[in-house]
Amino acid sequence: MDWASVVGLALALTAILSGQLLEGGQLGALLQPAAMAIVVIGTCGAVLLQNGTAVFMRGVKMGRRIFDPPAEILEEELKEILAWSAVARREGLLSLERHLSMVQDLFTIKALHLIVDGIDPLKVKDILDIDISTYERRERQAIKIWEAAGGYAPTIGILGAVLGLIHVMENLTEPSKLGSGIAVAFVATIYGVGLANLVFLPIAGKLKAIVAHEVARREMLADAFFCIASGDNPRVIEERLAAYR
Repeated sequence: MDWASVVGLALALTAILSGQLLEGGQLGALLQPAAMAIVVIGTCGAVLLQNGTAVFMRGVKMGRRIFDPPAEILEEELKEILAWSAVARREGLLSLERHLSMVQDLFTIKALHLIVDGIDPLKVKDILDIDISTYERRERQAIKIWEAAGGYAPTIGILGAVLGLIHVMENLTEPSKLGSGIAVAFVATIYGVGLANLVFLPIAGKLKAIVAHEVARREMLADAFFCIASGDNPRVIEERLAAYR
């Protein structure tokens, strides 16, 4: 669990609610189901229209990573790779086959299969680089749904406010309802701006950082496996991988 994400979201919500109370307002005034429906459903519809179902669903599933990001296992991986390079240097590349059953990372499994199959080192590097590029493009495309939501939500919030004001104008003959009606109308703007700047855009930024870290990890692995396939000395591989720490 990434507590920074939990605390950050809690602080953002607390700031809004505290501000409402300090200004003498009621928390119930911010609870407007109609305004929330306009902003949330309208934003989802616009993002879905822009990106399509597959990308939309992949982006939504990525959202959980902000609370449960991949574990930092870089040091453990470096030690494991150096051990593999020593084994390959001493016993040959085919000796790495027995390590396949102990690996869970799909990218690493793919790289080991290529090496064990005797693929040319340059081909191994090329295949892994293509895999990394495809992964990065797919992930960044999915992240864009959060950026898009951050762009659409404020505008749809304003649209909700305008719809609320139209309803207010329909009741001009009842002055007692005007004040509360206008307040309710502008709650949609709060939802739109708040969700965009406190939820959608921060999520997009954090997901970008997570993907960038994973890309760097895979680039390190691709470099290491190229060296192993080329038969480089484990000491040389260790010096190359030191730059990724």
